[in-house]
Amino acid sequence: MKLPTSPFTVTDWSKVEPTTHAGETGEAKWRTLNIGDLRVRMVEYSPGYLADHWCDRGHVLYVLAGELDSELRDGRKFKLTAGMSYQVSDFGDAAHRSSTASGATLFIVD
Repeated sequence: MKLPTSPFTVTDWSKVEPTTHAGETGEAKWRTLNIGDLRVRMVEYSPGYLADHWCDRGHVLYVLAGELDSELRDGRKFKLTAGMSYQVSDFGDAAHRSSTASGATLFIVD
């Protein structure tokens, strides 16, 4: 990931209008800041959320609250709790998808 040229920017996430994205089950609310090809997001997964797709996009993902289950298409599974992160490049490993039983709040840069 290369950060595009941009000015110093402060973001009050509470003022960024959320968009709702349905999962296979549950939903995700994204508050998104786009800077060129860079996407910075505050994401809230509802309890029972399961992503509706496998993802090959690279991310830096940090769990702010709750628990996140990350599953890789090759069968590996990881449980992340508040204070944990994962990092993966575009097509850097097996495709991944997220789920949560109890809900989670994430900060994601991709």
